[in-house]
Amino acid sequence: YYQQWKKFNIDDIHQPSNLVDVAKFLTAHENIASKRWVYEQYDSMVGTVNMSTNFPTDAGIVNLKGTNKALAMTVDCNARMVNADPEKGCAMAVAEAARNIVCSGGVPSAITNCLNFGNPYNPEVYWQFVGAIKGMGKACKKFGTPVTGGNVSFYNQSSVNGIDIPVFPTPTIGMLGIVEEKEHITSLAFQGKSDLIYMIGKSENDISSSEYLYSYHGVKESSAPFFDLDHEYDIQQVIMKLIRSGVIESAHDVSDGGLFITLLESSFTNNLGFEIVSSSEVRDDAFLFGESPSRVVVSVTEIGEDAFLDVLKDCSIPFILLGHVTKGRITVDDKHYGNIEEYKRIYNGSLSERLK
Repeated sequence: YYQQWKKFNIDDIHQPSNLVDVAKFLTAHENIASKRWVYEQYDSMVGTVNMSTNFPTDAGIVNLKGTNKALAMTVDCNARMVNADPEKGCAMAVAEAARNIVCSGGVPSAITNCLNFGNPYNPEVYWQFVGAIKGMGKACKKFGTPVTGGNVSFYNQSSVNGIDIPVFPTPTIGMLGIVEEKEHITSLAFQGKSDLIYMIGKSENDISSSEYLYSYHGVKESSAPFFDLDHEYDIQQVIMKLIRSGVIESAHDVSDGGLFITLLESSFTNNLGFEIVSSSEVRDDAFLFGESPSRVVVSVTEIGEDAFLDVLKDCSIPFILLGHVTKGRITVDDKHYGNIEEYKRIYNGSLSERLK
C-alpha cells in the first residue's frame, strides 16, 4: 500500500467553496475538539505543582519547588502519518514532542515510548514496526533524546468477516524536557489585542494525511506530508533563541487540524480572535488545514517587533507575518469566519455531546 499511497496528488482533491464550513467541521471533530470533558473527571492538578492549569502551554509544566527549574512533559503520535510512512511518521512523532517541549520553554531531554502494532508475523505489520524504530532512532539522535525505556504491544487487531485488521501503527512518544529558568515558560495563548502573529517555518501546498483530507473528504489513502528532520531541528533552535531573548508573547506548534486550529487554540484562553492573510503560493485549504510539520505560530507586541526581527535576521529560517490578534473576530483574507465565542462553544462542547 505504501507505494500506492505515495501517488496521492492534491490536484485530485476539489477545494470546497465554503472553507468556513470546513473550519467548523474540524473544530467539532472528536480528534481535535477539547478532551476537557474526559480529563476533568480526574485529578489533573498533580498536587500543587501543575503550572499549566491557568497558563496553557504546548507541553505540561511541572514545578520543581525550591529551584528555578521546571519539567516539561508531552505525549505525541499521529497514527495516520505513521501508517502512511512508518519511518517518517515516527520521526515526526518524536519531532512534534520535541517541538512541544521547545515551544513551552524547555529543552528536550529524553523519551519513553509505547509501541502499538498488529500481528508481527504479518510481514506488512513487521515492516511498519521496523520502519518506526528506524525513524525513532534517527530523530532521537538528532534531538539528543535517549530512549530511557518503553514497551511494545503487538497483536492489536480486530476481526472483520474473519479477516484480522491491524490497528494503525501507533508508536506513542512520551518526552521529558527541562526548563532551565522558569521565566522561559511560554504560553500557547495570545496575550493581547493588536499583537502581531508570525509563523516560523513554511506552509507546504500539502494536505496529505491531514484530518481535513481523511475525515472531511473521506480520502483514507495518502502519503505522509513533507518532512525534513534537519530543517525541523533548525526551526526548534530558532524558537529556543526567540524565547530566551524574551521577544515573543506566545508560541504554539501547528499540528492536528492545521494552522486554523492552531490559531483558534491560541485565541481561546483570553477570548481573542485573529485576522490573517493566506499565502498566494499555497492553496487556501492547504494553508489553513494542511498538517505539514515544522511550523510554529508566535505572537509579538507591536513595540517588540523590531527586537523580534533582529533575532531572526541572522537565522536562515523562513517566516511570515500572518496578521494580528483581534478582540474576538476571526477573519481570513477579509472573509468573516465568525467569532471566538462560537468556536469555543463548538470546541469545548462537541465531544461531551457525542458521548452523552
